[in-house]
Amino acid sequence: MENLGAKELRLMQGLAQQVTALRPELLNADATTGELAWVWAKDFDTLSPFWRHRLWLVDGRLAAWGWVHLPYRIPRGDGTSREAATANLIWQTHPDQPQLLHEILDWYDEVADSVDRLLTIQSADEHAQAIVTKHGYVFDAEAGADDGSWVQFNRRELTNLPDPILPSGFRFLTAREVSGADAVKAHRDAWQSSSFSETAFERVQQTWPYRGDLHVLVEAPDGTLAATAIIWLDEATRTAEFEPVGTHWDFRRRGLGTALQLHGMHLAKAAGAKHMLVACLGAPAHVAARNMYYGVGFRALTRDLPQIKAVR
Repeated sequence: MENLGAKELRLMQGLAQQVTALRPELLNADATTGELAWVWAKDFDTLSPFWRHRLWLVDGRLAAWGWVHLPYRIPRGDGTSREAATANLIWQTHPDQPQLLHEILDWYDEVADSVDRLLTIQSADEHAQAIVTKHGYVFDAEAGADDGSWVQFNRRELTNLPDPILPSGFRFLTAREVSGADAVKAHRDAWQSSSFSETAFERVQQTWPYRGDLHVLVEAPDGTLAATAIIWLDEATRTAEFEPVGTHWDFRRRGLGTALQLHGMHLAKAAGAKHMLVACLGAPAHVAARNMYYGVGFRALTRDLPQIKAVR
């Protein structure tokens, strides 16, 4: 299956809901309800030609899925390129069907063909660790190093929430109170290499479970949108997730990220959430992001163990 559309995405999110409810420590950080929505929606128009996916059903129910991102090179408007030289697999299996990872990896070999292959498994997933080894994967020492790009998955119960405190003159807004163009600019001011566009944001807005009232921002006294975060609420599991969270480069180190998260968690709790999730770079060299999340009560649930299979 090559066309990863909204219907297939929703099935994949449904499996994410089941894993969240049953064994959240086995939930791949790239395979959460919110992360799937965000990555699919923002990148669909530019990267979907490089995507391949397959779904595994058992007794008519989705039991596993794989989503391969093939190598690509796409020019940006500033003359640089966005590119990836390796294939990358995002995947998930139901906790009762861990053996399906064997079939996912066999299919990945076929799809990736002659390029190096990347994937991640979770530190709590002993079944996956054994399976990927049998398929020729080894720990990616570069990505998994103390200064590597591996991701830590964090969780917080939505109890004992402090009140957010903003600097004088700053105020909270939601995406319902700003234009789409301004919401996109807030994102790109926080991630200056991002190619996020108004077209991509329109698709994000149309993707379940996006809600404009849970897309929160901070406005500075001069009118600049100085921080932004999207909260993805899964009402079935009463779990909410931050993805992404970012602060304008000119407004960092003023406590805006902390205040925005606390404000967002209050909104998520009022909307029915009991738990909050967020992923961040976990390596010791990237301490700033992790400390920001720790500062508002998050604690590590699990971490990525990046894996690589080199084609010789």
